[in-house]
Amino acid sequence: MDVETYDFGVPYWVDLGADDPAAAAAFYGELLGWECPEGAPEAGGYRVCLLRGEPVAGIGSKMGPGPTMWMSYVNVADADETAGKVAAAGGTVLAGPMDVLEVGRMGVFADPQGAVFAVWQAGEHKGAGVVNEPGAFTWSELMTTDTDAAAAFYAAVFGWGVAASEMDGMLAYGEWQLGGRVIGGMLPKPPTVPAEVPSSWNVYFAVEDTDVAVSTAQRLGGSLLMPPTDIEPGRFAVLADPAGAVFQVIALASVPPG
Repeated sequence: MDVETYDFGVPYWVDLGADDPAAAAAFYGELLGWECPEGAPEAGGYRVCLLRGEPVAGIGSKMGPGPTMWMSYVNVADADETAGKVAAAGGTVLAGPMDVLEVGRMGVFADPQGAVFAVWQAGEHKGAGVVNEPGAFTWSELMTTDTDAAAAFYAAVFGWGVAASEMDGMLAYGEWQLGGRVIGGMLPKPPTVPAEVPSSWNVYFAVEDTDVAVSTAQRLGGSLLMPPTDIEPGRFAVLADPAGAVFQVIALASVPPG
């Protein structure tokens, strides 16, 4: 579905910091049907990947040490004001707000449990032009070691609430809400996830057929971390690309609102 504008406080862009952006572009291009032309030198070659001619995700060079990972960006009116809220709520400013040419102003942060996310104050770049259809970004989800602390932090920074599903008196899954609208998800870190895996924001891409997408990803050198599983929103699987960046694919049972 095409989207022209986003409310403030909504996750609306994802990008990948890669050691080899060209290889990443080839992998995701074949898997998700993207065109990812190399960007201008003044933008560090940052690739804006297109689906049906509309921007859906970015791929750029990794800016520092650490794992290759997908980043979720939240739309904000003022990146500097948000940085102040992050610090006041106990988060960490990893990269203070900075202008990115004429396309926007961004900041990179970590919440108190260490999950990294970014914000974007739009200039020329207004976020993903297509969402919630095969090949496009559809969901950002926080996996955290402390759901109560995370709920308090993101409420203070973005004004989010949580609609929680509980099991044995504990949160089993939470839906982030803003203005009565569901905008993302949160789950406690499962005991099956290794202790060294930190809290993180994870991204989902919609696909026509999850099983076919898994087979294609493996053929292209990706790894299957969790096999296709049916849940209420659809059939999903957890994958890693050839460089180890984790992402989810899901064949949606129905198209959520944009």
